[in-house]
Amino acid sequence: MKERDELDRCDCNVIHEDVVNAVREKMPSEENLYDLAELFKVFGDTTRVKILWALDEAEMCVCDLAVLLNMTQSAISHQLRVLKQARLVKYRKEGKIVYYSLDDEHIKNIFDQGLIHINEKHWRGV
Repeated sequence: MKERDELDRCDCNVIHEDVVNAVREKMPSEENLYDLAELFKVFGDTTRVKILWALDEAEMCVCDLAVLLNMTQSAISHQLRVLKQARLVKYRKEGKIVYYSLDDEHIKNIFDQGLIHINEKHWRGV
């Protein structure tokens, strides 16, 4: 355990001021970092990830999502509210039916990058 702790610490007294300053200049604002953390929290729920995955494949209504995920419409509606607040899904009405889809291509890109990362780790046996 002590060996691991030593790897995580820096024993030097030299501060690389140029590196610190360069990174500080590029660091997003606290507000943006907070918003980013909140976005990733939304992806931290398996049900929401399943809904997003389904909506990446096809526009769907609450009834369809409930059947697909073997959940109640109420539970799906709750998760869709969270996804709408995070601006990850959008909806359109057609008569009495409300259809949901991904808000934009960025969400698909986040998914694709996440899956590439996960599959790469599995492929390497990590």
